Amino acid sequence: MTFPELGCYGLAGHSNSPADVVSQARRAEELGLGAMFLSERFNTKDAGVLAGAVAASTSALGIGTAATNPHTRHPSVTATMAVTMHRLSGGRYALGLGRGFDLLWDLMGLPHVTGAQLTDTIAILRSLWHGEAVAGHDGPAGKFPYLNLDSSFDEDIPVLMMAIGPKTQELAGRVADGVVLHTFFSDEATAGAVRRIRRAAEEAGRDPAAVRIWSVLATVTDDLPTEQRLRKLVGRLATYLQGYGDVLLSANGWDEADLQRFRDDPLVQGYPGAFDAIGTTEQLLHLRDEVLPAEWLAASASGSAADCAGAVADQFALGVDSVIMHGATPAELAPVLEHYAGVRPPGRVRDLPTNPGRTGA
Repeated sequence: MTFPELGCYGLAGHSNSPADVVSQARRAEELGLGAMFLSERFNTKDAGVLAGAVAASTSALGIGTAATNPHTRHPSVTATMAVTMHRLSGGRYALGLGRGFDLLWDLMGLPHVTGAQLTDTIAILRSLWHGEAVAGHDGPAGKFPYLNLDSSFDEDIPVLMMAIGPKTQELAGRVADGVVLHTFFSDEATAGAVRRIRRAAEEAGRDPAAVRIWSVLATVTDDLPTEQRLRKLVGRLATYLQGYGDVLLSANGWDEADLQRFRDDPLVQGYPGAFDAIGTTEQLLHLRDEVLPAEWLAASASGSAADCAGAVADQFALGVDSVIMHGATPAELAPVLEHYAGVRPPGRVRDLPTNPGRTGA
């Protein structure tokens, strides 16, 4: 049985062993997962290298970059990477772009990413992929006297956009082929995002059903060791709150006082790293039991494998096309998939294309 509507991340979380992505990709394909997504971090997780490894070690698995950023590579370099991946994978690849984090860009000396920059970059990439020259360009993506890859190109490569806030969701509906939402979205936030994306697509004269929307659901079964479970749920949420808590708070309509309590906690203030990377069991239990609201952590799939499978299936009632089971390796997802097969929703989700940026509509 194959599940084109389901995906996972390669090297979920922190990893110092990028070669592990090969065995993970093969296992994901064996389990029938539809796609593997590859986030980019500035350490051992270069999106292009990882995507190439996944393409070379599989034959049917969809591949999505989720995400790289529009200004960390020259547009010609990004366009070349995507064409190479498109042909190497036999059309299984979708390029994912996102805004990234303003604090990181400040530290790296890069400008903040704007919606106009994303829009301009996507237009440039699509022109290059279709063999067009970009001459005398002066826009939000930058000044480019002349860009051209190959005039014979006519490559239809889907673009995914990572979207947390409403403005980015609307932008994605207007210009992207697929949208990847965010972990720890409440049901209300997910359903609202779906409505917003499809409405924006329709207002832009596009077919709303042609935009593939992926929810991202932290999926952590209770048969994992305690510290591992805590890192994948409590540690991951706390790390997000460290980096961009205000954005996640706004998306979910959470109480600002709860976020401030998190920030004011003595453990959080001056913490020397990411909680999902270095948090101890004692520290994570403190955050879970004394700091973070239980309903924030409840926006996930946890418990038994059957419980997790049911939570994944419930996502489709919110209007999404597909679900990324976040934070889990393919091996950890095997028991979840066994139960999911029995609660899998009927209909079009079973006939989705392999490429994570396409719907077939």
